[in-house]
Amino acid sequence: MRLKTCLLLSILSFTFCFSQQKNPLASTNPEAQNKWVDSLYNNMTLKEKIGQLFMVQVFSDKGLRHENIILQQIKNNAIGGVIFSTGDPIRQAKLNNRLQSASKIPLLVGMDAEWGLSMRLDSTYAFPWNMTLGAVKDPKLIEETGKYIGQHCNRLGVHFNFAPVVDINTNPKNPIIGNRSFGENKDNVTEKALAFMKGMQSAGVLANAKHFPGHGDTESDSHKTLPSVNFTKQRIDSVELYPYRALIKEGLSSVMVAHLNVPALDSRDNYPSSISKPIVTGILKDSLGFEGLIFTDALNMKGAANYSEPGDIDLAAFLAGNDVLLISENVPKAIDKIAEAYKNGDITEERLAYSVKKILKAKYKVGLNRYKPISLDNLVSDLNRIEDQVLSEKLFENAITVLKNKNDILPIRKLEDKHIAYVSFGDDDGSVFFKELQKYAKVHKISADNLDVLLQKLSGYNTVIAGFHRSNANPWKSSSFKNKELVWLYELARTKNVILDIFVKPYALLDLSTVENFESVVVSYQNSEIAQQKSAQLLFGAIPAKGTLPVTVGNGFNAGDGIMYNNILNLSYGAPERVGMSSEKLKKLDSVANYAIKEEMTPGIQLLVARKGKVIYNKNFGKHTYSKNSRSVTFNDVYDVASLTKILATLPLLMEMEENGIISLDTKLSKILPEYANSNKKNVTIKEMLSHYARLKPWIPFYYATLDSVTNKPSAAYYRNEASGKFSVKVAKELYMRKDYMDSIQKTIKDSDLLDRLKYRYSDLPYYILKKYIEKHYNKSLSELADSHFYKSLGANYTTYNPNTKFSGDKIVPTEVDDYYRYQEVHGYVHDMGAAMQGGIGGHAGIFSNANDVAKIMQMYLQKGYYGGKRYLKPETLEKFNTCYFCSEDNRRGVGFDKPQLGDVGPTCGCISMTSFGHSGFTGTYAWADPDEEIVYVFLANRTYPKAGRNRLLRENIRTEIQRLIYEAIID
Repeated sequence: MRLKTCLLLSILSFTFCFSQQKNPLASTNPEAQNKWVDSLYNNMTLKEKIGQLFMVQVFSDKGLRHENIILQQIKNNAIGGVIFSTGDPIRQAKLNNRLQSASKIPLLVGMDAEWGLSMRLDSTYAFPWNMTLGAVKDPKLIEETGKYIGQHCNRLGVHFNFAPVVDINTNPKNPIIGNRSFGENKDNVTEKALAFMKGMQSAGVLANAKHFPGHGDTESDSHKTLPSVNFTKQRIDSVELYPYRALIKEGLSSVMVAHLNVPALDSRDNYPSSISKPIVTGILKDSLGFEGLIFTDALNMKGAANYSEPGDIDLAAFLAGNDVLLISENVPKAIDKIAEAYKNGDITEERLAYSVKKILKAKYKVGLNRYKPISLDNLVSDLNRIEDQVLSEKLFENAITVLKNKNDILPIRKLEDKHIAYVSFGDDDGSVFFKELQKYAKVHKISADNLDVLLQKLSGYNTVIAGFHRSNANPWKSSSFKNKELVWLYELARTKNVILDIFVKPYALLDLSTVENFESVVVSYQNSEIAQQKSAQLLFGAIPAKGTLPVTVGNGFNAGDGIMYNNILNLSYGAPERVGMSSEKLKKLDSVANYAIKEEMTPGIQLLVARKGKVIYNKNFGKHTYSKNSRSVTFNDVYDVASLTKILATLPLLMEMEENGIISLDTKLSKILPEYANSNKKNVTIKEMLSHYARLKPWIPFYYATLDSVTNKPSAAYYRNEASGKFSVKVAKELYMRKDYMDSIQKTIKDSDLLDRLKYRYSDLPYYILKKYIEKHYNKSLSELADSHFYKSLGANYTTYNPNTKFSGDKIVPTEVDDYYRYQEVHGYVHDMGAAMQGGIGGHAGIFSNANDVAKIMQMYLQKGYYGGKRYLKPETLEKFNTCYFCSEDNRRGVGFDKPQLGDVGPTCGCISMTSFGHSGFTGTYAWADPDEEIVYVFLANRTYPKAGRNRLLRENIRTEIQRLIYEAIID
């Protein structure tokens, strides 16, 4: 007896729990909910009750006439809800408010926002389509997506989102589902749909699983005809219905019944599932026990049986068991038909009350019992939040799928050996992808009108990135290759190392008869800006490869496939919040930079901030010069970085030599350069020189001795306007110095007096001396050495001496209008006179670069000598050179690196760790790295244009004020 009682209690407990699970429309206060529902229902006329069953389509961009039609529907037919389609958020919110104010009972508002509001409304950060989400392994990200979409809907006054699509897409030719499905595997689809549903409903927006019983294997468009699903009942039960069981068990709010013909479930010829009682009531209600709201698909679809009389289809849908009738072609007639059936006893009061009260319950659950109009304040910004960008970035990073990776060509490394071309296929724009590729390596876009010309243009390249770009406007756009494109691809793959990256749904790969000759195949799923950016980052290993294929696409690529690899510590690019920084607070940097431009402290600025290996702020301000016709600063413009040369060229080569045992920090000048054996500098060590603690003069104006004593212009004894054997050192345009004068510079340094006493004194002279030693040791120029040892493999392709030999003048920012030495605009030639007198290649100055390249080198230092899959320097080497050896002597400097101030005045904001290091430059440049906060900060300017004059950037602490604001923007 006791056992039977326990069993009975267990059964009752299970029944109670199951009942609770099956009541998805119940609020947290069911007693109050039922009271509100009953009160409304009991005071409604028959027409008002029937009106609640209808949800009509609304377009906020169709003007006043359309609005009046909807208002008449509310006034005359007491409709229960609306489903918004095209428009923008402001117009939709205003119209929503007007419609709600006209309705006696608050309207239930729906929207087809499967992947957020971006497609229907003006939203910047589009969330990926379901097919893309199907490639994401982490269900928590999908749940977060549902939650964020729910928050957007909530903000816009939308209560029902007709999502998620739970169709298991097993037909690549499906014209209506495709990208809207999570894939072909029922477990993957169920996991993703369940996570999406939970996220959205946690935000207070009711989910809608569609299209019941399953729209995944059709080849015709249900908007134009009545597609047939010809599976057996057993197959439908085990596959198509599989996700519905799981979602219903977990509290699914509603289901949309598809516009399909399913003979195995309803034997009537061409009978739509949305009006089929065996399907709606027999399977969905009775077999699956679903008690949420049941929506029809749009009742204006074609091929809906033989109902010629207006309203007949609506009546049939209601009799089949549907609760909400979507997009009726004739609401007044439909109400009349249902009222007539009610009066004739074909519809009982119990049946009508069942659906209407469910609708009212849903209204209570979403808060319509305490309805408030939508606030228009900050509406657009609320729908375009930074957290939306962050999530979209994460989703694409997790989705992009590597399917083939022959010889581990990905991630792309050994850039010094790569000659990379990008060839664009498809009919859409791939410029964002190309620009992102250029951040990592020297990549050229190659195009041609015919294949032979293309192959000829590609003759000098050993790696081709083929991007296939088709429209991202909506998920139904074609993703197919043209026959011509396939022919070209096959021929490219036959002769080159080809990385094929498709920015469309993976079914496009079915067009390929073979992928044998492709080194790599990557699926990026969509041609959105974020997809293009993240795909480029993935190719170069800035982010890991994580995605798995959601569908089978032939050539041995099956659902679930995906090659994984880790990042190789290249800089990536993304939102500040990804690394604990505030986008809003970083906007203050804009203000300071714009102030500096406005006050003419410098014509232009490149400004970059990275944290934890991610560039989170990278902007340009101003122009090349103050001229109205001057070019605006762009990312690929190069600046004369002045003394940053010390840590970007000379220092890394010295660190390399030190760890290879060629020199040590205690090596004396007399050892590395014998001519110093009898000089006053013979016992000066490398450590002392580079710490600016060696009594060396700060500067010697070498150029001054070469000027004519009368005219103060370059003397004919030292200069010519044309190059010759003797006059071969180019110091500016059409100005060549005697080659032997470089020896005079070195002799002048060697013979120069030392300062009277030992103290910290910044000096350029060590870098003249060490340049000579480095070049003598390797028998190569400093330019060649820096390029071959560091810049090429780092992908620092905008970093160079003498930029006029590599770049057009419009990409080089001028530095000064020189009226004291070269008497011309210094443009494409180094500003520093001493470096100019060395042919533009100085150890202390001469490097031109952009902010992105400088950041790469600083990031390499920050990562203790490792970058992009290659170790350049040992951690202990960086530690030696980033040490302040003379701090006790009031000298803050490291060995080559500048360090934070020891007192109140110095090169930083004073808010930075003592482990940090960097340097500044005379032209207005600044680069700093902080290991403690993992921050890299780069500021490039030409404050010397048109005259060096007063350094207001320094006097007003512009660079360090920006640095202070960067640290204020840290939020973790």
